[in-house]
Amino acid sequence: MTNIADIRKEYTKGALEPKNMGDNPLVEFQGWFQQAIDSQVLESNAMVLGTVNAAGKPSSRVVLLKEITAEGIVFFTNYASRKGQELAENPFVSAVFFWPELERQVRVEGQVRKVSEADSDAYFYSRPRISQAGAVVSNQSQVIPDRETLDAQMAVLMADESIKIERPKHWGGYEIVVDGMEFWQGRPGRVHDRARYQKIDGAWVKSRLSP
Repeated sequence: MTNIADIRKEYTKGALEPKNMGDNPLVEFQGWFQQAIDSQVLESNAMVLGTVNAAGKPSSRVVLLKEITAEGIVFFTNYASRKGQELAENPFVSAVFFWPELERQVRVEGQVRKVSEADSDAYFYSRPRISQAGAVVSNQSQVIPDRETLDAQMAVLMADESIKIERPKHWGGYEIVVDGMEFWQGRPGRVHDRARYQKIDGAWVKSRLSP
């Protein structure tokens, strides 16, 4: 087995100068995200979402970014899932995007709020039918007896394409209203570039952090 302590990679693909970045991190993020798409980064919209329950215990999982707004970023999920329950208990979250092909990372902090029913409908009905069916049959995070149960429920929903699959009321979107964002660019020798934006008294304050 490879010695884990010996695994390392030298970062050489770019540099980051905070003073050359704009005043709004969400605008900056849009540019970085487009570069990730253009560079064909694998799952460029995947982010690790961290939540904390009422007891202060954290948990993390990967979800998919689906929209960048003027105030934050949007993802969709099952409101009754573990993450949904934790968000109901504590709306403050963190998220991380890692784009290894660009040697870049973006950290996000903020507070979630549910998007409108209309916005949840619009996205749900834009999804492939199989994804709509998956949202219906999944009691996300709940114990189930076997895979066959899911497959049988999916088969019923997929059998007649003339029947519209309705969006479950327990499924919809959250917007992370961002109050902190950090841009990270890998550099040689682990002397990385880090630019942090914090919202203070309604205004964005930008600074460079030590690696």
